[in-house]
Amino acid sequence: MRFIIRTLAAAAALWVAVQFIDGIDVNAPTNSARYWGVLLLVALIFGIVNAIVKPIVKALGCAIIVLTLGLFLLVINAAMLLLTSWIATQFDIPFHVDNFYPAAFWGAIIVSVVSWLLGLFIPDND
Repeated sequence: MRFIIRTLAAAAALWVAVQFIDGIDVNAPTNSARYWGVLLLVALIFGIVNAIVKPIVKALGCAIIVLTLGLFLLVINAAMLLLTSWIATQFDIPFHVDNFYPAAFWGAIIVSVVSWLLGLFIPDND
């Protein structure tokens, strides 16, 4: 159940990014079932990318992360959003991020902040 709620929160965060960032697009009729289905699929892909690829990239870039006092994590988050866009394109999912800066960079910041805010309301089962 917690996985479903987190996926819905990620879909909502992606929706906010699509609304505010010009370079992030969902090529489906707005507010249709297909539109929300695309957002859910992209949220699933984004979750898988963040669970598998992101830890590896963070481990490899540990020195740069420390050297930049954590600011390099913004670059990693933007790269994960671009990777999600590329994977979605490979599966013919109509989600696209135009470029690294400003679309992926600011989109990743928005997704991170909205996900964090929504995560405050999701109870931990600890």
